[in-house]
Amino acid sequence: MGFLDYRAGMAVEDELWVFGYGSLMWRPGFYFEESPPGLLKGAHRSMCIYSVSHRGTPQRPGLVLGLDQGGACRGVVFRVRSGHEEETLEYLREREQVTKVYREVVRPVQLLDGSNRRVQAICFLVDRNNQQYAGRLSLDEQMRIVSESIGESGKNVDYVLNTVRHLEDAGVHDRLLSGLAARLTGRL
Repeated sequence: MGFLDYRAGMAVEDELWVFGYGSLMWRPGFYFEESPPGLLKGAHRSMCIYSVSHRGTPQRPGLVLGLDQGGACRGVVFRVRSGHEEETLEYLREREQVTKVYREVVRPVQLLDGSNRRVQAICFLVDRNNQQYAGRLSLDEQMRIVSESIGESGKNVDYVLNTVRHLEDAGVHDRLLSGLAARLTGRL
């Protein structure tokens, strides 16, 4: 039972997989059958998106994670429960596309569960042409933005520290994000 994913521009056959690299890893918000670790090549986790709602405001944007081009990213790949594909896509689009800062794409992801399987998964890559794309910022600039920003979901500092804690709990060590968290903790 396949279904057509119009936004990603391709038919997805039989199963819908979703790649999570940040908050989706521990708070997916949809029904899934399995969630093995996975490796996405061609994109990396980066503090590269100005947040104008959840962790900042239009006047004082915060900074959140995005999947930016180049490198690789370890995360979690969710196989969506059969029969929940369309509602999951709708939910993800509402959650991830509030300001259209991401491009919804389908990419191959290597499962890291010992099965050596490769699946086609929905990924939300940052749109470098969106005005919220921050690009590569220095650690000092990330520190300044994160330490000063608060949005409707709370303090930007809490977002970074919570993200690092959950990544570490999942066995994912992100050197750059952990370095930012350590500096933020030292400053607090």
